[in-house]
Amino acid sequence: MPTKSANDLRKQVGQLLILGFERTECDARLSRLLRDLRPGGVILFARNIADARQTHRLLKDCEATVGGPLFRCVDLEGGTVDRLREAIAPTPSAAEAAATGNRRLFRRHGRLLGEEARALGFNVDFAPVLDLRLPASQKVLGTRTASTEPARVVTYAREFLRGLNAAKVLGCGKHFPGLGAASLDSHFELPIIKKPWRRLWAEDLVPYRQLKNVPSFVMVAHAAFPAVTGNRTPASMSRKWIEDVLRKRIGYRGLIVSDDLEMGAAQAAGSIEDVAVAAVRAGADMFLVCRKEDLVRRAWEAVVHEAERDQRFALEVEQSAARVMARKRRARELRGLAPAPDRKKVEGLRRAVAGLWKQVHRELAL
Repeated sequence: MPTKSANDLRKQVGQLLILGFERTECDARLSRLLRDLRPGGVILFARNIADARQTHRLLKDCEATVGGPLFRCVDLEGGTVDRLREAIAPTPSAAEAAATGNRRLFRRHGRLLGEEARALGFNVDFAPVLDLRLPASQKVLGTRTASTEPARVVTYAREFLRGLNAAKVLGCGKHFPGLGAASLDSHFELPIIKKPWRRLWAEDLVPYRQLKNVPSFVMVAHAAFPAVTGNRTPASMSRKWIEDVLRKRIGYRGLIVSDDLEMGAAQAAGSIEDVAVAAVRAGADMFLVCRKEDLVRRAWEAVVHEAERDQRFALEVEQSAARVMARKRRARELRGLAPAPDRKKVEGLRRAVAGLWKQVHRELAL
């Protein structure tokens, strides 16, 4: 029988984990995974979402199974990254909304996506993208980026996040330090960005510097910046990027989360065990493992075992878990789920999406 301290450690590691899965319902297997690991959050993708009521039920069941407040997460940017396009309706992309130049529309964009997310049971939207709209990354990021100019990215993102906040949904700036100069897709390969520190500070990092503590989360990218670190360690596993730059130099005090550790760029850096430990050791408060149950379990177990072996690492786990729990206690967004959406609610959201599209088209035609 584990000691109380061992149980406490496992609970702390669980708070650091946001997990994904294959299913559309909280069946016996998923319930067992959630009870065993007690994650800090879950994330759903299009594969998990059949319709509005099913999604709400799935999230409600996940939280009930864990037995405590969950970050119920989704990637909902609009455009190509819109997990609710089938359950509700396709929404404008960041590029389309930002091109209008209308700050009220930026906020409306965030508010509507937040209302969609909230209605279906989510309380965290991993948006907006803060990457710059640069030529190198256009084939990869497409319409996910708002502008080539840092100041315009800041303006769009600030209003978008205000809209999310009004809908009682937590937002996330991504992908720190910036994928604008990345020509490779980190889902498959590790981008090596050779941009020097001065240009990164003056360009890609401006949204993080200016917004600072506006987003509740910052997501760190699986991309290497050898001019800064002197090696090809991904930023998501780099203490220099997370602790020295994001925490200390920029002064960010929210939660820092790694991008999905199942992505090709992360797996290029080592086994799931290695990269999970590396992300936490680098200063990430939470890490994402988004699909395969065996990888989810292996990542969680590796962090537990490393914390049992290394007291300094255990202290880092404890501090990150404390930050996660403190944020959960403060977040009004975590205080219960909205009522399950009925047909009238879904139709109302669809009409609102249609209205947003009309406004975008009208603004762009002026």
